Amino acid sequence: MTGSCFAERLEHYLPLTDREKVALSRLEDIERHYRRGTVIRRENDRAHDIFVLRAGWMYSYVLLDDGSRQILRLHFPGDLVGTSGGAFVAATDSLVALTDVKLCPFEKGALSVLFEEHPRLAALLFVITQAERVSLTDRLASLGRTSARARVAALLLDTIDRLRLMNRDIGNSFHLPLTQEEIGDATGLTAVHVNRMMRVLVEEGLITRSNSTIIINDEERLARIANYINRYAELDTSWLPAPR
Repeated sequence: MTGSCFAERLEHYLPLTDREKVALSRLEDIERHYRRGTVIRRENDRAHDIFVLRAGWMYSYVLLDDGSRQILRLHFPGDLVGTSGGAFVAATDSLVALTDVKLCPFEKGALSVLFEEHPRLAALLFVITQAERVSLTDRLASLGRTSARARVAALLLDTIDRLRLMNRDIGNSFHLPLTQEEIGDATGLTAVHVNRMMRVLVEEGLITRSNSTIIINDEERLARIANYINRYAELDTSWLPAPR
């Protein structure tokens, strides 16, 4: 990828000006590579930086009082990662490389300059942040109120919908590099229960699983089972200010 990965993600919602693209590309001036399993930042570490994920997958998690782990969110190329560091001095979660990743760190003060010079980008990031908040609220409700089958189905749908933000030709299949334990930590299930629910979805013809490749055979029915809504499909950008 030669241009700004972050700009490519934002252009899913509206075309950017050349000045906006240049401003976003500055956030990716430094690129670092990390191997799978590397902890990029731990909960309660000093939060100096925010990150643009350029390649690979990451996840954020917190440790619970009983020592178990709750995965809060998966992160894909084009995502802005560690944004809670903009609101707090200490990190509120840990960031881990799920695969080998290319990550671009930048000091959070750079957002101040970006927002001052490009208020439309600031407004767009606000809109996307609200979509992410509502998506997390959906998952919170899912963890508390829906079946194990529905939770796994919702995770698969959320993953493919977010991957499509950067690859509109992805079709109905994707590579899922998570272990059953990691899926369990994201859905509040044991690895054994995850395996059982995956088998159920396969037996019902909803998905096909081949090693780490997932093929979604009936997306509409899977969404009904999961009570899933794609919160990234259409965002209202009509009110955003004009670009400078």
